[in-house]
Amino acid sequence: MAKNSFAKGITAGIVGTVAAVAGAVYTFNKKVIKPEEEKEAFIEENRKKAARRRVSR
Repeated sequence: MAKNSFAKGITAGIVGTVAAVAGAVYTFNKKVIKPEEEKEAFIEENRKKAARRRVSR
């Protein structure tokens, strides 16, 4: 009986750790990587607009 509860404990620990790591990765992506990508896209769009203005004049 003790071996069965030990295996359940190990399984629960592994599942909890995997869930915590997945949550941390998701949060990091949402808080750090996404805003940087959006800012880069905004800057690139402004560069394109400026280039169009220079050519049209």
